[in-house]
Amino acid sequence: MVEQLDGSEVDFIAPKKRHGVVDGVFSALGTGFTSKPLDALDLSYEGIKGDRHSGLTRKSNSREPWYEKGMQMRNEQQLSILSQEELCAIAKDLNIEKIKPEWLGCNICVSGIAHLSLLPPRTILMFEGGVSVRIDGDRGPCRVSGRALVKQFEGRKDLEFAFVKAAKHRRGLVGWVEIPGTIKAGEKFVARIWEQCIYPG
Repeated sequence: MVEQLDGSEVDFIAPKKRHGVVDGVFSALGTGFTSKPLDALDLSYEGIKGDRHSGLTRKSNSREPWYEKGMQMRNEQQLSILSQEELCAIAKDLNIEKIKPEWLGCNICVSGIAHLSLLPPRTILMFEGGVSVRIDGDRGPCRVSGRALVKQFEGRKDLEFAFVKAAKHRRGLVGWVEIPGTIKAGEKFVARIWEQCIYPG
């Protein structure tokens, strides 16, 4: 606990590490939403070569209403990281058999870390092969993902909207490449979580 200038006190959570494993790697080549499984994921500072989200910059969209739409900005969304445990939980809540990570445009699917989507910004995923991915934050669920599920489960048109509710705070993370290299399925990694506090201002 640290006392502030106004006399208030702020609780800090100590830094920590969490360990996980890569279940699969994927790429969304071309303009399609879904991704395809790969044997290995080669990453540069621009992300995945040829992937729809690659690049050092990207165009702003409806998620950044404070910018003019289409403005070039830093691409903090090069990679989509999903949790196998969270996908299973969402599928259970939606009463469907499963959700494959590639249906949601996943690039890296992992397991072993509880509440992956709640890892805070600045967390670093450090893979044993040498790659580091810096987390920007969690991915808000959208109807585009829901429509991707509708295509997999005929007769369940309700999934377009139901997914948005069921996947809130469980839709995974977005991040960018800090140290490039190659990631493979089965590879172990460490999530390094910085010291945290709730901003008191």
